[in-house]
Amino acid sequence: MSKLRILVPVKRVIDYAVKPRVNKAQTAIETQGVKHSMNPFDELSIEEAVRLRERKKNPVEDILAFSAGPAKSQDILRTAMAMGADRGLHIVEEKAELEPLAVAKMLKKVVEDEDRNLVILGKQSIDDDANQTGQMLAGLLNWSQATQASMVEIEGDECTVTREVDGGVETLKAKLPMIITTDLRLNEPRYASLPNIMKAKKKPLVKKTLKDYGMDAEKRLKTVRVVEPPPRQGGGKVEDVEGMISKLKELGAI
Repeated sequence: MSKLRILVPVKRVIDYAVKPRVNKAQTAIETQGVKHSMNPFDELSIEEAVRLRERKKNPVEDILAFSAGPAKSQDILRTAMAMGADRGLHIVEEKAELEPLAVAKMLKKVVEDEDRNLVILGKQSIDDDANQTGQMLAGLLNWSQATQASMVEIEGDECTVTREVDGGVETLKAKLPMIITTDLRLNEPRYASLPNIMKAKKKPLVKKTLKDYGMDAEKRLKTVRVVEPPPRQGGGKVEDVEGMISKLKELGAI
């Protein structure tokens, strides 16, 4: 039976409860002075990694939380460690917003350097909604992948993943090593308790740079313009069914 050596990437994003606003130059979302937190899908990933350890079906040797971004990303790494990750790895990058392919290449190097055999990551981050990194990483590593997992079971070297599809569920089986991306129905992330928050401050957190991995932050995509969605139009009232049909015909709906 293989011991699980799990990598869980986490990302610092604008808090899900905050309504994003476009900056004055219409080049990006305004981030200055805005509350940030861990990407919600990544919280599910940390929780699932810890639950795999608690189930004790497969021994978990190590859970490594990883993040790439500004110095403030250390906060979410400490949160991940307070939730149960054993240690953290932070690639500090203050200037560039890293694209999915760059992150996938970075994760490939971390997987190889840290000898990981399971990567659990959120299906997407709520800032760019790209839903690409997990699939790209699986392609770069030539590993099996299961996306949008709503249930994960591992016994020995075999992993069973259930995922929701239109009108039902789909069950996939594959051998480790493997990439799994998480969906909202997978679990309910725990709150980090105060004692665990204090313990997390003593857990190892290694800082590196892109140069340490022989990489740069060159962008392949250019954002031309970002604008607010148009205001939603209010609805109208009709007197009866005939009026509704007439209105629908007027709008070209029927």
